[in-house]
Amino acid sequence: MRDRMIAGGLFGLGLAVLGGFALLQTGGPADAQAQDGPGPNLVIEVAGEASGRIVIDLRDDLAPAHVERITTLAEQGAYDDVVFHRVIEGFMAQTGDVAFGRQGGDLSRAGMGGSDLPDLQAEFSRVPFERGTVGMARSMSPNSANSQFFIMFAPAPHLNGEYTVVGQVIEGMEVVDAIRRGNARAGGSVENPDRMVSVTVER
Repeated sequence: MRDRMIAGGLFGLGLAVLGGFALLQTGGPADAQAQDGPGPNLVIEVAGEASGRIVIDLRDDLAPAHVERITTLAEQGAYDDVVFHRVIEGFMAQTGDVAFGRQGGDLSRAGMGGSDLPDLQAEFSRVPFERGTVGMARSMSPNSANSQFFIMFAPAPHLNGEYTVVGQVIEGMEVVDAIRRGNARAGGSVENPDRMVSVTVER
């Protein structure tokens, strides 16, 4: 099942080496250094414990197929009201399960699904996973990303070259930092999770 596979991939890898890295939130002026590139922007309105606007510069120069998938789903409204179902302090916040992660539904399977579109071929790059980097969740198979993505709270060099980087937060890291955390002992599963009220694309 997709959630177990993603947990065994991204989160199995991440949690296994969390003790080996000082994953500290840096905050402050460094967050303002992220620049808006030529690609489309993903605009996420968040509600819950966190409230506000997150803007992600999507890197279609790095991962054109993955960016096309995200923008397609956003323009279809598929991400609207999808929750941040897995959030790990000092690591990342994951969302994007358009099948089982919608607020108001049965969230017991949140993280187990994707879209009706086929899985994507990996588009790995040398861009590192830093604070604010956005990557695509996948299973143990490199070619299994679909709709779910995650936003880094802090650098995670053990993910470099292992997951597809699709963008960088250029506005609203304070909103990312405020997203309701999950239970680390339960793989970051969140009770009463925050949600993406609306997700739109600015080109």
